[in-house]
Amino acid sequence: MKQNKDTMFILGITGGIGSGKTTVLNILKEDYQAFIIEADALAHDLMQPEKEAYQQIVKCFGTEILNEDRTIDRTALGQLVFTDRKKLAQLNGIVHPAVKKDILRQIQEQTELGCRLLVIEAALLLEDGYQDICSEIWYVRTETEIRIQRLCQYRNFTRERALNVIHSQMNDTYYQERCQFTLDNSGNQEDLRRQICQKLNR
Repeated sequence: MKQNKDTMFILGITGGIGSGKTTVLNILKEDYQAFIIEADALAHDLMQPEKEAYQQIVKCFGTEILNEDRTIDRTALGQLVFTDRKKLAQLNGIVHPAVKKDILRQIQEQTELGCRLLVIEAALLLEDGYQDICSEIWYVRTETEIRIQRLCQYRNFTRERALNVIHSQMNDTYYQERCQFTLDNSGNQEDLRRQICQKLNR
């Protein structure tokens, strides 16, 4: 881990759907006391009525995306934007900067608290330009068939849907050319734990 004793190490974790990024985060939290920031969960939080992205989203997409309690119906919003590239770009233009702003706030906060290892997880970590924030970015790679099995088992995907989503995302080469390290998560959890240990304790 390239850090000195006075510096917080900021680790980016990325990878495709079904690759097992959550398992990696759990190991980092349990074994290394890492402070975890999950960009997707943060985005959902920032879309709550009292948060800054909410008003912009409602102004852009209208009140028809709201539930009865005035919270954003993410299913309705998703159906609206994922069939329209222009609307998806509008949504990303609201949410992504808000997420990055809050991540920078949390980094500053954790630095002041003396945090040694902070982890940022996002599927679009590279696309959203987190290379300048992270000390390193790791790619979680898993064999396609294993990813399909996980998506069918844990998310009730059909094989066809799993393949469509996987093929819509960037491939291994894209990530491996841009990340500093690749974790192979095609084996068992102990093998994954060993890879993480070797990398962080080098």
